[in-house]
Amino acid sequence: MQNLTQDGQQLVNSLSSRYNLSHDAVMHMLIAVNNGSGSMAQFNCPELGGGGQWMRGGMTMVGDMFNYGLKSTVDNLCNELANGLASMQVFAPLPQGSLSSNQWWPGDLGQPFSSGAQNSTRYAIFPNRLAVDVNGSVTVYDTLDNNIGGIGQQQGGNDSLTFSSQYGTIAVNSLPVVSGAGFAQVQPPVQPAQNNFMETPTPAPMATQNNQSMPNQNQFNQNTSSVDEVIQLIEKLAKLRDMGAISENEYNSKKIDLLNRI
Repeated sequence: MQNLTQDGQQLVNSLSSRYNLSHDAVMHMLIAVNNGSGSMAQFNCPELGGGGQWMRGGMTMVGDMFNYGLKSTVDNLCNELANGLASMQVFAPLPQGSLSSNQWWPGDLGQPFSSGAQNSTRYAIFPNRLAVDVNGSVTVYDTLDNNIGGIGQQQGGNDSLTFSSQYGTIAVNSLPVVSGAGFAQVQPPVQPAQNNFMETPTPAPMATQNNQSMPNQNQFNQNTSSVDEVIQLIEKLAKLRDMGAISENEYNSKKIDLLNRI
């Protein structure tokens, strides 16, 4: 992990003392906020209720969903970390002459907040991106909503690279490739967000008698089920919007489409 500057260390120590949290817990949240470009964070911190997410000026979710004091703590802590990242140099520049000081990753990624090397492999972690150099071949991956905590390499070849996130241990070659060849010859297809939703079933035509339409009990239950499914889908859409997976316009468009089917 990249070292902190003196200002960064003071920030972490101060927040650790004021929020009664360990140094490691504050560092975990600092990396999570930095990984979200100061506007959001995906984290898995036992001292803060386990897995959760934070969005600046928006929703804060923690494992203990009804613990509003914990939500307030996470929100305030993340806001202070975001302000610190925006107003000071928190992470120390990579030292000249070291293995990781060579900017082997694409220049448009900027400076990583964490980097390292293992055997013939080097890696650098950026907001929403992971760059990996294997024997001079650089691949850039989209980290999606993963909060990367570290890179590991098992015995048996470069395709055994893994990283830890709030979802557990995940193979690097399961991530979408942004540029470069990647470790796997065939990358798994990335399904668009819309594919996560089922089409709302169309209610069956109502029986008619003497040219008058009367809903029977089965049709009433089917309509009620359709309404419940639409509500559930809208809730899933809202979660994807809050996570940044879809835009506000995409959310509103899909919500209107679903409501029109009731």
